[in-house]
Amino acid sequence: MNVIVVGGGIAGLTAALRADALGHRVTLLVKGTLGDGCTAHAQGGIAGAYGVGDSPALHALDTLQAGDGHGDALAITALVDGAQAAITQLIDAGVGFDRTSDGEIARGLEAAHSRPRIAHAGGDATGAAISAALLSHLQTSSVHAHEHAFVTDLLTGGGRVIGVRAIDGGELRADAVVLATGGAGQLYAHTTNPAGITGDGIAIALRAGAAVADLEFVQFHPTVLVGENPFLLSEAVRGAGAVLRDASGRRFLLDEHPDAELAPRDVVARAVARRTAEQDAPVVLDASALGASMLAARFPTIDAELRRRGVDWSRHPVPVTPAAHYLMGGVATDVDGRTSLPGLWAVGETARTGVHGANRLASNSLLEGAVFGARAAESLALSASPDRPTWAPEPAEGPAKSQDATRPRDEPARSGSQLPFSRTALQQLMWDHLGLTRTESGMQDALAQLHAWSAPPQISPAAHEDANLLTVARALASAALARTASLGAHFLFSPALIGAA
Repeated sequence: MNVIVVGGGIAGLTAALRADALGHRVTLLVKGTLGDGCTAHAQGGIAGAYGVGDSPALHALDTLQAGDGHGDALAITALVDGAQAAITQLIDAGVGFDRTSDGEIARGLEAAHSRPRIAHAGGDATGAAISAALLSHLQTSSVHAHEHAFVTDLLTGGGRVIGVRAIDGGELRADAVVLATGGAGQLYAHTTNPAGITGDGIAIALRAGAAVADLEFVQFHPTVLVGENPFLLSEAVRGAGAVLRDASGRRFLLDEHPDAELAPRDVVARAVARRTAEQDAPVVLDASALGASMLAARFPTIDAELRRRGVDWSRHPVPVTPAAHYLMGGVATDVDGRTSLPGLWAVGETARTGVHGANRLASNSLLEGAVFGARAAESLALSASPDRPTWAPEPAEGPAKSQDATRPRDEPARSGSQLPFSRTALQQLMWDHLGLTRTESGMQDALAQLHAWSAPPQISPAAHEDANLLTVARALASAALARTASLGAHFLFSPALIGAA
């Protein structure tokens, strides 16, 4: 069958390569250039390297707990059961994971993991190693890869997805389309995501009528270098022993959670933001106890970048701040990547598999891309059968899992301000009202403003990206308003908390 894969990160490349190996005719389309997405920037590693005393069951429990109990048990089981095979396949593809002196994969520890089970490559260059290996494999495959091929919409007919439309108006037909365009980090004023991560796959799926879910859950990484050019300081640094200190030098996270710096990311990020506001100065990441030689050997990418910026982190603490990092929600899928639209699959950060729940467990994202990218490819032929029933999301408990970009019918309209639309204004609005902490009134005001805005005429790639960001922002705000209680990364602030503090 003819298959189009949109996106070239670990999920898209895995899906394309696996589909090619299974005999499908595969076309891979990427908006920019191959390798310019989030995968190559991933520092920490890929979870699932189980050692003595560890197991997929323990990994599943950690994943469910980090997700605040909101994760889908079936999807989590598929993730952890597929972990060792996925890592083996990456090794076979040429990824040189770091090894111990006895030749075993070196296992790192990251926040909310009960055991060291993170495989890493090049110290803190795991994503780059994976991306390079898969792209090398792509060169020897039969996949037809096209760069600078910005997909703007899905083609539908006969009740199913039948292809894609590109920015130049060209149309490409297919039996199956797999969306793997990443998340929507550029919704926020402060983000770790590359500039091209603008929610494209989620937006075009929404426009085609696909169900989405859990868009209200946005993960903010707690340790991003303060400055004009954000640079992520991997959670693995804290796993290795670095600590967070306030302006007085105190480890304030000891008061927040029993696991302190290794608490779930939403807990750490909110604590960092709160202490920063209280002292009107950034908190700092103190890695000095680890020593210069260890930092350079274990975290060569971070070490080199900090030193390039004139920072000796082996001697001086580094000022950090939270930034938008990962979207737990997305296009709703089953465990094989099938969406509510026949002919359409979604994998990686574009998809809401249910693995991450309300808060992603560290280093599960690369694993999700590898496991579910392969599962999607393997399900293509089965799903093409006319006898195969169409998958549909199960009814949600609580807020609706399927949220579109329209205002809920029972929500009174609030007038938006006359603030003119710009990407910068959108990002600041989202940061202020749909970020780390939220209030009902703030979200209502934000949604009113989002509906008051119209995207500019889509005559350029940037304008298409702006339209996609606005589409996803409206859906995210609607989903957030529908969830009336705090859960994981969706944290509702109440004025009553001031008196209790």
